[in-house]
Amino acid sequence: MNLHGLVRTTTFRSAALAAGAFAAFVAVLFGFIYWTTDRYLIDRSDHVIALQLKVISSLPGERKSHAIDYQLSQDPRGVHFVGLFGPDGNRKAGNLASLPPSLKLDDSAQNTEVGKQGPNGFETRVVRAIGTHLPGGDVLVIGRDVDEAGEISKVVSEALALGLIPALVLCLAVGALLSVRAERRIADVNERVQHIVAGNLRERLPRHTRDDPFSKLATIVNGMLDEIETLIHAIAGIGNDIAHDLRTPLTRVRLMLERGRSNAGTLEQLQLIADKAVAGIDQSLAITTALLRLAEIENSRRSAGFGEVALADIVREVSDLYEPIAENKGVILQIELTPAPTVVGDRDLLMEAIVNLVDNAVKFTPQGGRVDIALLRGAAESIVRIKDTGSGISEQERDIVLRRFYRSDKVRSAPGFGIGLKLVAAIVKLHGFRLTIHPGSGCVIEIASPDQRTDKEAEPQ
Repeated sequence: MNLHGLVRTTTFRSAALAAGAFAAFVAVLFGFIYWTTDRYLIDRSDHVIALQLKVISSLPGERKSHAIDYQLSQDPRGVHFVGLFGPDGNRKAGNLASLPPSLKLDDSAQNTEVGKQGPNGFETRVVRAIGTHLPGGDVLVIGRDVDEAGEISKVVSEALALGLIPALVLCLAVGALLSVRAERRIADVNERVQHIVAGNLRERLPRHTRDDPFSKLATIVNGMLDEIETLIHAIAGIGNDIAHDLRTPLTRVRLMLERGRSNAGTLEQLQLIADKAVAGIDQSLAITTALLRLAEIENSRRSAGFGEVALADIVREVSDLYEPIAENKGVILQIELTPAPTVVGDRDLLMEAIVNLVDNAVKFTPQGGRVDIALLRGAAESIVRIKDTGSGISEQERDIVLRRFYRSDKVRSAPGFGIGLKLVAAIVKLHGFRLTIHPGSGCVIEIASPDQRTDKEAEPQ
């Protein structure tokens, strides 16, 4: 990645923005520290000057001059400025050359320009000074050069230069590193996506650590890709399945019509052939209708009409519906109901799912067999269980029986399209329930619906 592209990345810009905010905060913090310290030093100097002025002004006559000379002798840094002036303005003692003209003699500390004779000649300085009138007409001026503020400013500037600039460079370097890392991850993801677009449906996005946001996103996208792969494989096979299942009845209809046109000698024979052709066309239309209904359910178009449904009522209705059918076939139909809460769903779809399961159970159970329909309670869920003594579903067929148009060799001669269990699975998935097929002798299929709290139950007590 070139420098221009690196600077344009969102990660680098975010790091630069964070670094700029950090620099502004540090600059304001250092400025506040400098201002606070400077004010503290000035206030302290004003207090010292006022104290010295009070002590010297309280001394008698010649002792003032001695005290001034002693104070100046103890000032190797040359920061003290003292002047004792007579009523005529002539200096009596101290190192000030003259009385500062801008200094107000009102006992208040103020900035003023003073001059003194130093080792390098006469020099002027701006100092903090206090001036006052003494008894007898003399004027006493005491000042102090508050040079600490300049030193503090220098220290702050050095700290900013030596600390802040490397920190900014480090932040920008980290931003650049994160940008390069993100771009590499994106390039890797793009490469995988291109493989998927090219037709490699087994390709998945890379995942690293569990807490990495890219890995979390990759997990979500990979789950979506798994679902898409399943759907694409289903779509790829559905055309062959439809062609296979529709070709037989349509071919039979065509042969019937062709033979009827050639061989029918009477109106009754022609009508019989037409009736058989209509039955074949009806079978083809039934397959198409079932596929359309399955697509409607899989696209969740019915979820808007959900309401509270009592499973016990549905199980009882299905049992009443199939009891005479089972009796005519010589199959014993038993029902077991346990009190269970209502569920949220589409009553007609749930009825259709249970009807499909019971219909298969009665259809594939031989004479003298038994079909049990039960509504049971599990761990915080209601379970509708349909159990029969038929040929059952093997372990190998437990997953593939849910495919469209799949029919086991054991039941291929029985009427049907092989779409009933797929329809049941779609209804169960739409409701968020769980469908379980237990393989073995006989067939046991369960629809489990988790309990759902009502608004009253959800309110705090």
